[in-house]
Amino acid sequence: MKNLVIALLVVAAVAGCSRKSGNPDAPKGLDDACSILDQRRDFLPAFRKTQDRYGVPIAVLMAMIWQESKFKAQARTPNKYTLGVIPIGRQSSAYGYSQALDGTWEEYQDLTGRHRARRDNIFDAAEFMGWYMQQSNRELGLAMNDTRNQYLAYHDGRSGFRRGTYRKKAWLVEIANGLQDRAIMYHLQLEDCGKL
Repeated sequence: MKNLVIALLVVAAVAGCSRKSGNPDAPKGLDDACSILDQRRDFLPAFRKTQDRYGVPIAVLMAMIWQESKFKAQARTPNKYTLGVIPIGRQSSAYGYSQALDGTWEEYQDLTGRHRARRDNIFDAAEFMGWYMQQSNRELGLAMNDTRNQYLAYHDGRSGFRRGTYRKKAWLVEIANGLQDRAIMYHLQLEDCGKL
């Protein structure tokens, strides 16, 4: 019996390692791209892979992940409450580094065949964001380094972007403008520390 328990524990540990989710905590110093990449050694290979495949600059990808999850693998939207105290679920199904909604993530999995992809895996989340941004490039003509408009299309969806739904959301436009600045800041930092 003891050997069976040990064997089951070993199998569970090996299975867990094969698709391990990322560190649930945010890295320290989120205004320093080089520090983020030093703390999370798997981020740079994931971002380079996405850049090579989809043409998304690393700094743009990092700025968008910063906005969506602050680099937390298991980020979720806040709970909604009834009567101010009784939790009744999350504000949305957004989850992981990319904060992809269930439906959008499932669409990505179906269209790409990546059915084992997970939103709390940095390689999968970065791949998803690159794929989404490439679709925005093809359908809307948004440049891959246009952080502002890529984020607006990411947040409101491509059809929402086409309709200009963001124009009635001053708070969202302000966030998108700030992300453009953050991407520039991250790019200069990554150049300085030789990670580009």
